[in-house]
Amino acid sequence: MDKDELTKWALANGWQMIAGMPSLTKPSSPKEAIVRMALKATVVNVEVKKPAGKWEKIAGQPYAKVVADPDSGLPLGLSFDIIPGFTRLMEENRDRMVFARMK
Repeated sequence: MDKDELTKWALANGWQMIAGMPSLTKPSSPKEAIVRMALKATVVNVEVKKPAGKWEKIAGQPYAKVVADPDSGLPLGLSFDIIPGFTRLMEENRDRMVFARMK
């Protein structure tokens, strides 16, 4: 997957662009990113915001090593499938966006 494919996947799955990066937010604070994908020239990094406000890289791969899961479309190689609570956070963000459109 390349930068554009990752961005398209993220936006279709509950992520939103915050500070130019696909990001997930806390349900209680939907304007503050807590997980983001830093899309660089040759690599993508997944970063989590620590309570002190500093971003910590938890996974990273060159674009060539990130592939979409054939069943779910989830980008493999970025540890999304093993990060505890990631799927739930992504679902909460996606649900909040869907309900916001219904208003």
